[in-house]
Amino acid sequence: MPKAGSTLEHNVIFIVIQQCKELILSDKQIKEISSRFLVDVKNGLAKNTHHSSPVKCYVTYVQDLPDGKEKGKFLALDLGGSTFRVLVVDLDEGKFEMESKIYAIPLEKMTGRVNELFDHIATCLSDFIHEKKLHDQNLPLGFTFNFPVRQVSLDSAIIQRFTKGFNIVDGEGEDVVELLKSALDRRQDIKVNVCAVLNDTVGTLMSCAWKNQTCKIGLIIGTGTNTCYVERVENVEMFESKTNKSYVIINTENPAFGEDGKLEFVLTEFDKEVDSNSINKGLTDVSYICQQNYLVDMAAKVYEKSGTYNFVYEKMISSMYLGELVRLIVLKLIKENEMFGGNSSDLFNTQYLFDTKYMSEIESEEAGKWEKMSMILIGLDMGHGNEQDFVNLRYIVEVLSQRAAALVSACMVALINKMDFNPVTIGVDGTLYKQHPNFRPMMLEYIGKFVKKGIK
Repeated sequence: MPKAGSTLEHNVIFIVIQQCKELILSDKQIKEISSRFLVDVKNGLAKNTHHSSPVKCYVTYVQDLPDGKEKGKFLALDLGGSTFRVLVVDLDEGKFEMESKIYAIPLEKMTGRVNELFDHIATCLSDFIHEKKLHDQNLPLGFTFNFPVRQVSLDSAIIQRFTKGFNIVDGEGEDVVELLKSALDRRQDIKVNVCAVLNDTVGTLMSCAWKNQTCKIGLIIGTGTNTCYVERVENVEMFESKTNKSYVIINTENPAFGEDGKLEFVLTEFDKEVDSNSINKGLTDVSYICQQNYLVDMAAKVYEKSGTYNFVYEKMISSMYLGELVRLIVLKLIKENEMFGGNSSDLFNTQYLFDTKYMSEIESEEAGKWEKMSMILIGLDMGHGNEQDFVNLRYIVEVLSQRAAALVSACMVALINKMDFNPVTIGVDGTLYKQHPNFRPMMLEYIGKFVKKGIK
């Protein structure tokens, strides 16, 4: 039952408790999820099972963690959506200064040819470098590329596919570093040394490790989710280079955990409805595409091309989907005349309009106070609800938040126990983790409960 929230279950009507029963994971189920995830991780690391494992465990070739003594000036490029960020970072021991600028990517660059996209990125990078008067320096650049890639080396990564509203017709199979270098070569007006490519989870782990040397896991819990961790090289059969170092960071790409049916035993009718009602069923970009009518045809084409990706795990925990799960449960109870007097609204009937941020707002309010919830519901033309509806809605929100925290924690436990470092720190980023008032304490509770005895 919800522990971190403040709804008293005896005030919730019986039918709501029954409807949410399957969403409350038992200790046995959490342990089983953790065990199944560990199997997928091991399969992803092994050559003979890598191709069939939904958790791919891509080798990043990042083998050194920072120790806080790094010095120098660096550029960074962070690409992962309809905008991207260019940064210049000046490091000194334990201190840093950073300047950044955000650039938009026009729709035609998101749906055109790959060289057109990278020419636009190079133009913006040139603009930033000239604006900051860095054009007379040859600075190293780290490229954060937040799309699925198969890493070949520290400075080479092959695009597996584009997501997040992109439909680049000729990008798959290309090396992202070579694409950026070629675009910069076509300009001939700036000097940049592209020395590393990584994704946002690795960036999270590295930035946390710069402050805390016990950090061994990077975790994103936001619009989407992903995890990376430190693995012993001897366990990584997919490592394709010679090395005398003992460890390497692995990008698990765990949003796909469960696409082979391993999570079927905890899926509910609402999880399946989220997937089946998705315009781009099986991909992670539902809410973005739902809000952009001009991308509907593109979404259909992307799904038709891929056909197999469904990211079950991500759809159960990320902020892109949690609010929609709340909406679907409430809608069912409205249709059964158990909430809101059996009356919905056009806005509440619209996919994805119950935003996940509403869950954070609802749970941040003191028990018995309904001001924030009332404002949310009025904004959705659902102001006709009474206090019993408020109690029921908060309970549904708490149950889904707790399930998400349990699912995230199950995977963290598997990695912590596998690595066997003590103590160990998890570096976390993402809007859901940052904004939700109870996500961190719920994760601490679950991890503390199931991690190996003695590991701090």
